[in-house]
Amino acid sequence: MSDGLNLDLRSYTYTCWLDIWTCVLLEQRNALSLIEQEEREHYRKTHTSQVWLPPNMCALGLLLQSPLLIAAIFITGIGGTFQYGLQISVLTSPSTFIKELVNRTCAERYGLPLEPWQLSLIWSFIVSIFCIGGLLASLCAGRLVNAYGRKRCLLLNNLVAISGALLMLLSKTAGSFEMIMAGRFLYGFNAGISLTTHTMYLLECSPKSLRGMVGVTVTTFVSIGKFTGQLLGLSELLGTEDRWPWLLGFSGFTGLLQLLTLPLLPESPRYLLLVKGDRQACDNAIQRLWGRGQDHSSEVDDMLAEGAALKGVRLRGVKDLLTEPSLRWPLLTIIATSATLQLCGINAVYLYSYDVFSAAGIPSNQLRYAALGTGLCEIVTSIICVLLIESTGRRVLLLRGFFGMTVALGLLTLTLYLQTLLSWMPYCSMVLVFIFIFFFSSGPAGITAPLPGEIFTHSYKGAAFTVVTTINWTGLFLIGMLFPLIVEHLHYFCFLIFLVFCCGTGLFVWFHVPETKNRTALEITAEFQRMHSKNKPTVEDKDPPTAEIRNRNKHLKLNKAELSMSTKL
Repeated sequence: MSDGLNLDLRSYTYTCWLDIWTCVLLEQRNALSLIEQEEREHYRKTHTSQVWLPPNMCALGLLLQSPLLIAAIFITGIGGTFQYGLQISVLTSPSTFIKELVNRTCAERYGLPLEPWQLSLIWSFIVSIFCIGGLLASLCAGRLVNAYGRKRCLLLNNLVAISGALLMLLSKTAGSFEMIMAGRFLYGFNAGISLTTHTMYLLECSPKSLRGMVGVTVTTFVSIGKFTGQLLGLSELLGTEDRWPWLLGFSGFTGLLQLLTLPLLPESPRYLLLVKGDRQACDNAIQRLWGRGQDHSSEVDDMLAEGAALKGVRLRGVKDLLTEPSLRWPLLTIIATSATLQLCGINAVYLYSYDVFSAAGIPSNQLRYAALGTGLCEIVTSIICVLLIESTGRRVLLLRGFFGMTVALGLLTLTLYLQTLLSWMPYCSMVLVFIFIFFFSSGPAGITAPLPGEIFTHSYKGAAFTVVTTINWTGLFLIGMLFPLIVEHLHYFCFLIFLVFCCGTGLFVWFHVPETKNRTALEITAEFQRMHSKNKPTVEDKDPPTAEIRNRNKHLKLNKAELSMSTKL
């Protein structure tokens, strides 16, 4: 395990140091690109130090200078996507106790014990109703965040989580498994709202230079939630016959924690400016989140440019998004990446990890601790992605992730096929499991969730998140229902199906998706149009005020770059 992880970590570290020394050599030769010139100029304006640092170190330094933004990451995360990750893994440990409650309740209420197939059907419904609640929430989340604001939606959403937790805590005492079903439905609704609202709020509270780093934390809290569910489910903690209702009700505690701390945060600056039209409140929110006494005029100018482009344009729905020709490729991008996130085989890898660890000689009573290792690997890799995204870029991490997962799945299929023939092959399979999780967490898992907030303008953002979350919940439901049948018939050869999805999406990103790093939504949309249609007008062409603003900013940047180069010469 450690060899595989160290190898990939060394590769990433080598890439980062290579980028740093390349920048140093270019500085000595006075051949820095315009992008690097702008990064250096922005850093000098917002910092007292004149030393230029690599983009990832600059972003980390800027984040550390914004303590309220760091607090926003933790406060929104603990009651946001953390709930989604927790509910994915929390039912594994108490499943036996819940089935006993179902059987006992039916026997006492109706006088008839359940047949095995009937018990399995009820259990499947308890698991699946979480996805149904999430799907219904995702269909209305976009409208709710636009109508009531990001912060208010997060606040009210915690009441749903607390209500579900109360049902879970009282289910055993009341002898009602229906209360568990209702609680799971409420948890799903809470998670469906959180996936959209948490992501939109954090992206809109972040400056452009920190957007990628902050956006990845959305998925980091999903990983933390999964790991917490595994950890609390141990028999030494809450995974016992007496304490399992407290395990299922843990989401109520995190919801209460966010309910008490979220009022300390401001509303999203972008929402205040573009929806409410309150420039003063937007400036105050920016000063609180990004630090007082610094120049944030360029960020506000980008918001005003987007506001000018969208002036008089109503908020668009899903139908408008699906029928808008100029957004066809951005739409296909989020559909392809979101669908592959569920169809990449991560669930199959986690399922077969028990067999792999067992074949490698790990005792059966220790397998749950080995499973904790996979969850911890996902968290660590997600944090690495947070540190690397601003220097590497979104597109590169997506490509590395999808193609790395493709290779790992192919080799894992081969090692599982040879597992009984060679005594050392299970150890190779174990390393490949962690390598797959590494590529999954360092690329697709961290970038897909916040991607709609980056590539769509404000009027289409809610609809884009609705599409993504609908695909996510539908895929999760279908995987939960069909995955056991696929494994039963294909066994470990099911990885070949997932391999095709990973490779296909990797090729799609390679040919059709531009880099989104340090670009506004209008610039990204124009880049999509430039890549795929040379004759159609861009967003700037359709909107003369926006074109004038963009051209003026472009000429200003070029004049600054020329002046800087002439001064050096």
